[in-house]
Amino acid sequence: MADPRFFASSGPQRLADIAAAAGARFEGDGERRFSGVAPLQSAGPDDVSFLDNRRYAPLLQETKAGAIVLAQAFAGEVPAGSVALVTAAPYLGFARVARLLHPLPAPVPGIHPTAVVAPDAVVGEGTEIGPYAVVGAGARIGRGCILHAHVTVGPAVEIGDGCRLHPHVSVSHAVLGEGVVLHPGARIGQEGFGFAPTPDGRFETMPQLGRVLLGDFVEVGANSCVDRGSQGDTVLGPGTRLDNLVQIGHNVRTGRGCVVVGQAGISGSTTLEDFVTIAAQAGLTGHLRIGAQARIGAQAGVMNDVPAKTDVIGSPAMPVREFWRATSWLRKMSARRESEGKAG
Repeated sequence: MADPRFFASSGPQRLADIAAAAGARFEGDGERRFSGVAPLQSAGPDDVSFLDNRRYAPLLQETKAGAIVLAQAFAGEVPAGSVALVTAAPYLGFARVARLLHPLPAPVPGIHPTAVVAPDAVVGEGTEIGPYAVVGAGARIGRGCILHAHVTVGPAVEIGDGCRLHPHVSVSHAVLGEGVVLHPGARIGQEGFGFAPTPDGRFETMPQLGRVLLGDFVEVGANSCVDRGSQGDTVLGPGTRLDNLVQIGHNVRTGRGCVVVGQAGISGSTTLEDFVTIAAQAGLTGHLRIGAQARIGAQAGVMNDVPAKTDVIGSPAMPVREFWRATSWLRKMSARRESEGKAG
C-alpha cells in the first residue's frame, strides 16, 4: 500500500465509484469499500489490484486482493472473495483507480515569505508559490498552480492554469498551456546550441531569439532540457511526454501525444508528427521529419526522414525487418568464417 507519509489518500471509496473510475463492470455489492491499490502478490482484502499481462496470470489464483481490474479473458479466474472489475483497458482503468484513491495534493494558496515575486507579475487565484521561488517581471502564473521550492520563472513567461513546477525547475522565454507538469530540475527555454565558427578558430554564439511553447498537459521529466528556438519557436504539442534526461534542441516541433524516453536526444529543427514514440538513448539528427505514429527503437541513430507508421531501429536506423534480416545475415557470415577458420 502507498506510504501515507508521502501519498495522500481519499479512501475508503465505494466499489461502485471505483468501477466507474475504471470504466469497468462488476457483480457484487457496490457499497463495499476499498482503501488503496497494490500488486497482486501483496494486495489485501481492502486493496484494488490489476492484471494486464498474461505472464502474471499465475499470481491471480493466489492473490488476496479485494478487487482486480482485468480483461474479460481473465474474469473467470478471479478467486473467491475478490471482485472482477472487467474492462477493455485494464492498465488505464487501474491508473484511474489509483488516482481516485491517491489524488495529487491540492495547491495551498499563498506565497511563501522567502519567495521573490516581481511587483508586476500576475499570480492566479489559488496558486501556491513555495520557498525561495522566483517569479520575474511581467510573468503571468495561472490559477491553481504549484511552484515548488527554488523554482525560477523568468521575465514575461506565461504559465497556464493548473500547472505543477517541481523543485529547481527553471523556465524562461516560454509560454506554457494548461496542466503542464515540469519535474525536478527540468530546464525550459535556455539558449540553444547554435554557433558560427570564426576564421581564427573560435566560436561565436548565434543569438537564440525564439521561444518554447508547451501545449496543454505536456509533461517534462526530471533534468530534461528544452532549448528555445533560434529564429522560430520550439514547440511540444498537447499531451507530449518527455522522460527524464531528454534533450530537445532548438526549433524542434512535436505534434500531439509524442513520447520521448530517457536519454534520447533530438537535434535542432526536427519535426515529429502526432503520436511519435522515441525509445531510450535514440538520437535524431537535425532537420528531419518523423511521420505520425512512427516508432524509433532504443539506441537508434536516425539520420533520414521516417515515414508515418514505420518502426525503425539500429544505427544508422532502418526498418525493423531489414535490421533483423541484416543482423541474421551477419551472424551467419560470422559463424561460417569461424567454421572455415577451424577447418583450415
